[in-house]
Amino acid sequence: MIKICVIFFTVCLSLHSQQKIIIKGSDTLGSKMMPKLAEAFTNEFPGTHFEIAAEGTSTGISAIIDGTADIGMSSRDVKGRERASAGANGVRLYQTVVAMDAVVVIANAKNPLYKLSAKDLERIFTGDVTNWSSVGGRSGIISAYTRNTSSGTYSFFQREVLSNRDYGINTQKMVGNEQIVIEVANNPNAIGYAGLAFTQIKGIKTLEIEGDLPSANYHKPTNGLSRTLSCVTNGKPTGRIKDFLDFLTSAGGQKIISSTGFLSLPLARN
Repeated sequence: MIKICVIFFTVCLSLHSQQKIIIKGSDTLGSKMMPKLAEAFTNEFPGTHFEIAAEGTSTGISAIIDGTADIGMSSRDVKGRERASAGANGVRLYQTVVAMDAVVVIANAKNPLYKLSAKDLERIFTGDVTNWSSVGGRSGIISAYTRNTSSGTYSFFQREVLSNRDYGINTQKMVGNEQIVIEVANNPNAIGYAGLAFTQIKGIKTLEIEGDLPSANYHKPTNGLSRTLSCVTNGKPTGRIKDFLDFLTSAGGQKIISSTGFLSLPLARN
């Protein structure tokens, strides 16, 4: 009997040490930052396995509401209707801020313009302006690239830049930040936007908007295009999920976040 109890206890310990954390949501967090953090955490906590799907903030929050994910990655604030839906399902959405970011407006490197006014930027992405000559550039039909509708960055840009107006019918929707950057790099008449960490490639340039030019040393939380990046859970995190989120906000986790091109939290810079 004693031997059986020891074996049972050993099996319980083994099962407890093996844990899978399912993470869904924002491409901004999920395509570069989160995989590196998960790898580092696994080295510190062997037996932890991660399943990461970066398909947009809305999908991550929905996954927390329907119980198909442990963590939802978000590049925007939770919407009122999402909180209402969560409440109806007995879920309390809790956000843990893990990093800072800036949405950067980019153009093809061959574009002679180096800055735009906020109004001209709005006019371009709402379709009020369709030719670069209308905003002081050389003549050419503007190709405007945006994220898709499930993206938190799409919603953030619509609110902060377009004053909640609809995107123009000719804007081209891309699945992720990297797709937008690649399209802009390959099209001399293109313009788009992406998270700061995705803009360090050849073929593009960052446009100054109202005197603001985001960079790796960009620490201006009051600026209209700066934002927080967060992880959403059902209530305050516990157990291994709490361990992971604590790691993300620790000095070591913030160092990894900075190394991927994002901005560390203000307290981590002190």
